[in-house]
Amino acid sequence: MPPLVIGLVLASAVLHASWNAMLRSTPDRLWSMAVMCAFCAVFALPVGLAFGLPAGPSWPFLLSSASLQIGYALVLVRSYRTGQLAHVYPIARGSAPLLVTLGAAVVAGEHLAPLSLLGVLLVSTGIVAIAFGHGRPDLGSTLAALATGAFIAAYMVVDGLGVRRSGNAIGYAAWQAVVEGAPMPIVYTLIRRAPPAIRLDRGLATAAGGALVSVTAYGVVIWAMSLGPMGKVSALRETSILFAAVIGVAVLKERVTARRLAGAAMIAGGAIALGFG
Repeated sequence: MPPLVIGLVLASAVLHASWNAMLRSTPDRLWSMAVMCAFCAVFALPVGLAFGLPAGPSWPFLLSSASLQIGYALVLVRSYRTGQLAHVYPIARGSAPLLVTLGAAVVAGEHLAPLSLLGVLLVSTGIVAIAFGHGRPDLGSTLAALATGAFIAAYMVVDGLGVRRSGNAIGYAAWQAVVEGAPMPIVYTLIRRAPPAIRLDRGLATAAGGALVSVTAYGVVIWAMSLGPMGKVSALRETSILFAAVIGVAVLKERVTARRLAGAAMIAGGAIALGFG
């Protein structure tokens, strides 16, 4: 890949890990996620208006993806309730390509190349290493992180089908963000039985910043995919797993064992192998 593409993908990986760190650092993560998604919708709306609506056949997929991403947001919040960034993020991100690969093999009968088999082994071993990172299984956070990965895998497949029918990849992505983000305050209200309070404080600034970082990360990787091979771009982006582990230790001051760091490295390597396999 050209150096520009590599640089863009690595920048996107850092940004994606960063907005997860911002979410993990907030005291009320459901509120932060709801406000963050609403800001994403606000940021994406002008882009959607500029690039226009995607083609009609893509809308069932767009709506399905938006629903799945709302589910993803909720289980991610649950994951971070007790799980560290260096625990949750690698499992959630790494299990998604694992589930897509295994699903393609089981449902579609796709043959797994040796590199893909190596990726399956590395990701699976890494998940076990992280789950038992402190000598005993942290089942609650691990299961929630795996559920997050399942939602990621599902919306990845749905978006892959939808964007091919859209005739307008950027417009599809923008309107997907609008349709997902706009209802999140309503979802928050249904869960908490009260609308999200808006306060002009650090929490609001963090949510707005997280939304901007999230949208930028997605836009950068879309740009990179237009310049380089999609499979290699997606694989290299999984380096965000390593960046999340580093941010968890250096910024959030999480206590991470050598076993969990090794697990994160195995998951990152396995996810990259799955992308190239």
